[in-house]
Amino acid sequence: MFRITHQGIFIFFTVLTIFLIYLLAPILTPFMLGALLAYLTNPLVKKLEKLHISHFLSVVLVFMLLVLLVFALVLMLFPIVQKQILMLIEMAPRITSWIQDEFLPWVNETTNISALKTTLTNNLPTASWVFNTMLQSGYDLIKLVIDIVLTPIVFFYLLLDWDKLCNFLKVLIPKSIRATVVKLVKECDDVLGAFFRGQLLLMLALMAIYGIGLTIAGLNVGLMIGIIGGLLSIVPYLGTAFIIISATATALVQFGSWHELTGVLIVVIIGQSLESYVLTPYLIGKRIGLHPVAVIFAVLAGGTLFGFFGVLLALPVSAVIKVLLHFVRQRYMVSD
Repeated sequence: MFRITHQGIFIFFTVLTIFLIYLLAPILTPFMLGALLAYLTNPLVKKLEKLHISHFLSVVLVFMLLVLLVFALVLMLFPIVQKQILMLIEMAPRITSWIQDEFLPWVNETTNISALKTTLTNNLPTASWVFNTMLQSGYDLIKLVIDIVLTPIVFFYLLLDWDKLCNFLKVLIPKSIRATVVKLVKECDDVLGAFFRGQLLLMLALMAIYGIGLTIAGLNVGLMIGIIGGLLSIVPYLGTAFIIISATATALVQFGSWHELTGVLIVVIIGQSLESYVLTPYLIGKRIGLHPVAVIFAVLAGGTLFGFFGVLLALPVSAVIKVLLHFVRQRYMVSD
């Protein structure tokens, strides 16, 4: 007969929790984002408590500081982004004209797209497809609004009870392995803390580099491209791909010639060089130490299993897995 142990119960509930997270992934975004914000801001609460400020007041101060910071950022960037969007709307007819008059003829000359034209003609969106797409878009919009409202609420209550939650989880760990698990959690905390702080600074730096650089290069919407590209850089390679494609296409439409791309290409090359050889090693360093192929696999696996939030968490989760695998290897090497 099988003998039930504390370790067996712990493993069972761990696997069950992971399985439930997988099933509930579509609705977990505000809860996971709130937990992430609570994790990142909890050290600031601890610092305020050392100044003899009560825990509740410390949480309120941190929460209000973050809310005010977000509002200030929105108020500061909204006029600029609004102006950039209006300029992009004004450029829309030129973009359409450039695609029809220059890009498509060039593609037609260099490749045989007759079969593609036939396929596109035979598979034009039907009224049913358009209706279903509109319904899905409406559902996604409602879900986005709900997520925006829920996230700060979840963040506040998790930050308020963060220590209680950590102690509760600590008690659930069997005593025989508690010291080892706590040690591993501290190692993971060091890696994740360094990663998130470095990633935030990296995003801000890239927003400034590309936003200012592309504007100096003459792009009318260079600032908006830089801001969006910097935000998307939280996903490996996505921000870079967006900036290269959008900046090149915008420059071709705005200037109308390949010869005018020099300034844009110089900005992209400088930005990539700074990101690869200065910013990433300095701000994030080699604390994660994942192979590039492992990074690509982690991002794709996270997106497949948990959607957009899985993409965001792919690298930090991979860093935690790397810490755990390193521990397992150490135990294996000293075993029989």
